[in-house]
Amino acid sequence: MAPRQAPFSALDALLSAARRAGATAADAVWVDSQALSVTRRLGKIEQLERSESRDIGLRVFVGQASAIVSTGSDRADAFSDLAERAVAMARIVPADQFAGLPETIHSPDDPASLDLDDGTTPDVATLLARAEAAEDAALGVPGISNSDGAEASHSRTTAFLATSTGFAAATSRASHGLSITAMAGTGTGMQRDYDYHTAVHASDLQDPASLGRNAASRALARLNPSRPATATLPVVFDPRVSASLVSHLASAINGAAIARGTSFLKDRLGSRILPANVTIIDDPRRRRGLRSRTYDGEAMPTAPLTLVDNGILGCWLLDWRSARQLGLASNARAARGASSNPSPSATNLYMQAGADAPEALIGSIKLGIYVTELMGMGVNLLTGDYSRGASGFMIRDGALAEPVAEFTIASTLPTMFATLTPANDLAFRHGTDAPTIHIPQMTIAGA
Repeated sequence: MAPRQAPFSALDALLSAARRAGATAADAVWVDSQALSVTRRLGKIEQLERSESRDIGLRVFVGQASAIVSTGSDRADAFSDLAERAVAMARIVPADQFAGLPETIHSPDDPASLDLDDGTTPDVATLLARAEAAEDAALGVPGISNSDGAEASHSRTTAFLATSTGFAAATSRASHGLSITAMAGTGTGMQRDYDYHTAVHASDLQDPASLGRNAASRALARLNPSRPATATLPVVFDPRVSASLVSHLASAINGAAIARGTSFLKDRLGSRILPANVTIIDDPRRRRGLRSRTYDGEAMPTAPLTLVDNGILGCWLLDWRSARQLGLASNARAARGASSNPSPSATNLYMQAGADAPEALIGSIKLGIYVTELMGMGVNLLTGDYSRGASGFMIRDGALAEPVAEFTIASTLPTMFATLTPANDLAFRHGTDAPTIHIPQMTIAGA
């Protein structure tokens, strides 16, 4: 039996096997992942899960036809067969005039500059202590009647990428996570809410007790909701849901969708789509960012990218295939897995903060809706139509009032984008972030 190999040696052997089999170009990835999570509910461990995985992927090109194969084994004696199968597959699929590796080789920057791994690996006891602190804090708030559990987790992923053009680099990233769901009330009148946080470094993770108290206070605030009357009203999106609007924008400017002509923004490059004071940035170089990287899935060096500059749409999210389709160059937004082709994807995406505090935006509204939760997938990126279930609070005379639920908010994304106002409370907590956002008019379908 052949010995196991170190990642770079294995990938080099895999690429060599691909060339011997007849590939004109190839790239290969090796991904090692380890994860540990503990779920605690009402003082007892409800679930303990540990996982380890290894995925090795090979993408080959025979001219402009390509194929991908993957395996979980790093045995060298299997590489020749893997490469031969990949090349055989590539020989029978149609050529793709837009396929291919980047034409220029770039030396990779050191991912260590992004500080993506704190080097710690918490044990079960440490994770259980985090979950315990969060759940106990939630249950200690008067009015909280139950818990849906607290989960603490840690994962580490190391990804190696090598290409037949000479690129070779690796990135290791860690993630510490904590979530808690609290329940208030009794019987059919119970309400639940949650809070969670994920950080690259354990030292950046939000205090577990504060997460628990936040979840509890949110659950209590939702008790005894009513259904708002059908009307056309201003809507304010809490930061917990406002980032979804930025995600919709990213999907609409994805280069693959633009090349297919399936986005409502396909003809808007260089035009105003947001108010003049609104800017959206994708920053893969943020230190300790959840999606930070110094190179993308096609070995291209990354850099911050301003997608919308003071309201003007400036670019698409592009990998090399979508870029070639559009007659452009990649802007290093390719993401891939061991068994999937690269495709355009955002990294640390955010809308810059506005000038006004959330209280000022809410204070300007006589009657409106403050949305804290969205449900359903009623967003049509071909037409821009937007309709989603929601819950939150009424706004009356410039202040949050009674909780409301079981209603729908509707508009179109072009109208929402063109008229929105961001508040000044941007916080970097997730992969996609936005401040509180005010939309001056949406249709509310309620009672």
